[in-house]
Amino acid sequence: MSSPDTTPPGGPVEPPFEPPPPAVPAPAVAAAPSPAPAAAKPALESSLERVAMEVLRQQRSERRWRVFFRLAWLGLVAVVLWLSFFQRGSAPTHSTPHTALVEVRGEIAVDSEASAERLVSAIKSAFEDPGAQAVVLRINSPGGSPVQSGIVNDEIRRLKAKHNKKVYAVVEEVCASGAYYIAAAADEIYVDKASIVGSIGVLMDGFGFTGAMEKLGVERRLLTAGSNKAMLDPFSPANPQQTAMAQAMLDQIHQQFITVVKQGRGERLKETPDTFSGLFWNGEEAVKLGLADGLGNLDFVAREVVKAEEVIDYTPQENVAERLAKRFGASIGAGAVKALREMPVVK
Repeated sequence: MSSPDTTPPGGPVEPPFEPPPPAVPAPAVAAAPSPAPAAAKPALESSLERVAMEVLRQQRSERRWRVFFRLAWLGLVAVVLWLSFFQRGSAPTHSTPHTALVEVRGEIAVDSEASAERLVSAIKSAFEDPGAQAVVLRINSPGGSPVQSGIVNDEIRRLKAKHNKKVYAVVEEVCASGAYYIAAAADEIYVDKASIVGSIGVLMDGFGFTGAMEKLGVERRLLTAGSNKAMLDPFSPANPQQTAMAQAMLDQIHQQFITVVKQGRGERLKETPDTFSGLFWNGEEAVKLGLADGLGNLDFVAREVVKAEEVIDYTPQENVAERLAKRFGASIGAGAVKALREMPVVK
């Protein structure tokens, strides 16, 4: 049995139309907002303000440090000056019996520890102290300026007559030339057997460069008003007349030295042709020649001669101001001047 024909009459029929599924829309990408000119301007101003504030802060910090260091310099200078004046006050008076000591150390010159100004000040203080039974000069010096030595010698002799006190010189290593000029004012001189004593003479030294100038082809052009204005010029040939004049001056100073030694030593001096020739001797030989009175040190003289074992030192001591000045040199003064010049003006 055949199946019934299901084909509709009139031919084949198309399948019914089915619409496609709706497309899913893609997510929309948000567009970047364009920068707003009004918002960018405050951000730039804020950055500039922060930079300006930082610069101002640094400037204030630097200014504070500058002021601090300037004030520190001024404070240091003020302390130094105060200590200087404070420590240079009048010397204390020691009422108990004692031996007054004054040190003569190093070169005798204007700006040295053994300058006439420093030594005379100390010697005066020692003489004026009623407790000082005698003054001892402890000498360790090769000499120096005849002018400085002469000032000290004259002052010692004046003070001895005024206060009726004795002066003793105690030599340690060396007492030569200008140092012996000072020692000659003492009533007695004590030395160690190996001390160097003497050198009673005067010298003037220099150099002549005329030969070297000729070899180098250097010509000296010197103009003077006064025939002897260029006396002893090292770049000019020696003038016999000027040399004789200089020698006469040295001889005169030498004679002054000799007179002082003879006055101080008196009959104790055993003069020989070499005594005033500039030679020097050890302490033992100096005693034999009458240039010294005996062997002994400071303790011996204080104990056995002065009879006052306590020794008080009247030598000017270097104070804090002088130590700082030597250590820092001119930088303290330069720093103080700079600080004064750069001090901010208070308005």
